[in-house]
Amino acid sequence: MADLLTLENLFTLFMLILLQAVLGFDNLLYIAIESNKVDDPKKAKAVRRWGIGLAVVFRIVLLVVIVAAFGAMAKPLFSVHLGALFEGSFTLQALVTLLGGGFIIYTAVKEISHLLVVKDMEHGAQGRKLSFAKALVLIVLMNLVFSVDSILSAMAIASETSVVDGVKQISYNVPLMAIAIILSGLAMLVMADSVTAFLKKNRMYEVMGLFILFLVGVLLVTEGAHLAHMKVAGFPIDAMSKSSFYLVIFVLVITDIISIKYQKRLWAQKEAEILNRPPSPSAATPDA
Repeated sequence: MADLLTLENLFTLFMLILLQAVLGFDNLLYIAIESNKVDDPKKAKAVRRWGIGLAVVFRIVLLVVIVAAFGAMAKPLFSVHLGALFEGSFTLQALVTLLGGGFIIYTAVKEISHLLVVKDMEHGAQGRKLSFAKALVLIVLMNLVFSVDSILSAMAIASETSVVDGVKQISYNVPLMAIAIILSGLAMLVMADSVTAFLKKNRMYEVMGLFILFLVGVLLVTEGAHLAHMKVAGFPIDAMSKSSFYLVIFVLVITDIISIKYQKRLWAQKEAEILNRPPSPSAATPDA
């Protein structure tokens, strides 16, 4: 225990918690959107708590598995070569990242399309309800997809290099990473209800949330393609950098907030014009 409480380990733990907080935002957003589809508010709250709790347990298990099988995850499973048209060498890590990103893109596009075609918003929302079990499974599965990226990033921070018999070896501080995962899970439990309530009261921000999820899917797909060394028409696919991703998110959020505030001002001005507009001559009652 004393080894865990060294100044170096405490700083590493702080960085791990910060990393989990940054990477956990999109996860929390997905949990809020999916739990909103559960009909009963009490069941929706239970879905969030059970989903986050189970996801933390599975994430710790996944952490141990990834650390133990890190070399196997990076080994190529199969390769595809279609001349100059397409080529790639796929690993287990690349496949999980690609499929997870693709599913998130599909989910975001489907929900955005639904918002565009539905005529009655309240009726449309009722038609998209999920059962307790289905929402719970979706939240846990997608949490595991998000976990792969965050665990691999955490491994880079919590790695320790040593030389044994002249051979360089890399070990990972699993207890520190497990503590960071548990603390981030507790933070998500505290924030989940607030984020969900905010999205319910401010439906206009739901579209922004779905576009953020879409960008998360794009990020994962490009990262998976980069891991698979994919080339399309001879051009390699590079991973979208985290700095570019967060810059796009920042611009999207600021643009959306300004747009909504401007729309509210226009609506207020239009309403004032209607209330203060004098009656038209044709509407006036003629003198007898």
